Amino acid sequence: MNWQVFFTIFATVFLAELGDKTQLATMLFATDREVSKTMVFAAASAALIVASAIGVLAGSMLSAYINPRILQSIAGVSFVVIGVLTLVSSWRAV
Repeated sequence: MNWQVFFTIFATVFLAELGDKTQLATMLFATDREVSKTMVFAAASAALIVASAIGVLAGSMLSAYINPRILQSIAGVSFVVIGVLTLVSSWRAV
C-alpha cells in the first residue's frame, strides 16, 4: 500500500468535506437529543462510504474510455471554475 497516496487522498477529501453541506446536515442530526450520536455517526459514515464507492466506480469506468490525464485536467479545470463562480457570487452578494 502506498501510504503517501493514501494520506494525499485522505487529506484532500477531508479538507473538501469540512464545513460542507454533508457536515452541516450531520451536525443538525446530532443536535436531536432523542437520536443516538452513534447512530448519526454510523449512518453518516455509511453514506460517505457509499458516495465514495460510487465515485471510485464512476472513475474506473470513465478511465476505461478516457485518458486519466484528460480526466485530471477536466477535474482541475472544473474545480477552478467552481471556485471562481463561488467567489463571483459571494462578491455580488456583498
